[in-house]
Amino acid sequence: MPQLSVVVPVFNERDNIPPLLAEIAAALRGRLEFEIIYVDDQSSDDSCAVLAAEQAARYPELRVLHHVTRSGQSTAVWNGVRAARSPWIATLDGDGQNDPADILKLLAAREGAAADIRLFAGWRTTRRDSFNKRISSKVANAVRSRMLRDATPDTGCGLKLFEREVFLRLPYFDHMHRYLPALVKRAGFACRSVPVGHRPRTAGVSKYGMLDRLWVGLADLRGVAWLMRRGKVTEVEELQGS
Repeated sequence: MPQLSVVVPVFNERDNIPPLLAEIAAALRGRLEFEIIYVDDQSSDDSCAVLAAEQAARYPELRVLHHVTRSGQSTAVWNGVRAARSPWIATLDGDGQNDPADILKLLAAREGAAADIRLFAGWRTTRRDSFNKRISSKVANAVRSRMLRDATPDTGCGLKLFEREVFLRLPYFDHMHRYLPALVKRAGFACRSVPVGHRPRTAGVSKYGMLDRLWVGLADLRGVAWLMRRGKVTEVEELQGS
């Protein structure tokens, strides 16, 4: 059984697949047993063909899942986690802006951490995005933090490390990947933010526009806030018979 499953959702990222795979392998080989699960969300380019070629040629650790219909990033992450064989999951965005070497920072943060911390979230302290994207993200993070009180400065970073069992107990909905710290807190566990790097996109195009994020984010935020208000975690003790 692998010690870590790296889940990477992709949609039309064919040029980013080979270099990112090479970086993941370079970061993790010789350090622990791992698998890489790419989930293709019905790409219209030849991302699947590129993945199949890389799988056969260089990366025995690679597994490839393919959505029959386009379903979104959260569903891709969800299906990747469900298929994973390791009790711990690391996620990366497929655009290459997360540095796979930073997975080691999250693993190091897990060592000696309190038992209730089940999510280690990347925190992009220096963003390498356009001005509009940085501003919209800053506003969204501020509003989200105020409403959900999740004590997380950067919930949108795709680089995360979490326990598979805890993730699969969370309520599933589209765009849930943006609210993992709040959902983990709702489930009775804790999250730690870990500073990580961030890189400019060198190939392909972003799949999200500023207005798309704004309107969808507002609807999701209201729903997650409702879940937080309605959620309740109670400790249970078993009584022993005499």
